[in-house]
Amino acid sequence: MVRGVLIPAADGRDLTAYEAVELEDYQRAVGGWIEAVDLPAFGSTLFVNEEGLLRGSPFNRRATFLWWFHVPRARNQARLVGDALLVGLPDKAGEMTDLPDDALRSLLSDELWDLELRDGPTEVWSRDPSGEQSYIEAVVWSVLVSEVSDAETRLVRRH
Repeated sequence: MVRGVLIPAADGRDLTAYEAVELEDYQRAVGGWIEAVDLPAFGSTLFVNEEGLLRGSPFNRRATFLWWFHVPRARNQARLVGDALLVGLPDKAGEMTDLPDDALRSLLSDELWDLELRDGPTEVWSRDPSGEQSYIEAVVWSVLVSEVSDAETRLVRRH
């Protein structure tokens, strides 16, 4: 069994824990044939429906921005549509693994995050005035800020 997080395309639906055992569990999560998108820096793989664009599935803002945040070279190259399933990276045998505990906690807990910005490596970090938000919303905001500014961004967990 592989533990992960289901990221619905509909913003009104919450991210939820999801367990997959067989290929069919992955297919059920995304509504069809699966395609893998790796996020190595986040220790994870996103599964989406490989026919989602052809079927006109709705844009998945949260999955897309999570991908763009952790794989910056993917920004504005493609977008993810339909429901997505996030699990851990494959092991050496090619078997899928659990989403790392820190990633699982970041996505599913009620913890709040701040976005911090600085204009250069010698500058001081300053808190963005957008305030505390969920991890996924902080990711979205970070990518949006980077699209309109040269500022470096980082996410900081609130304690």
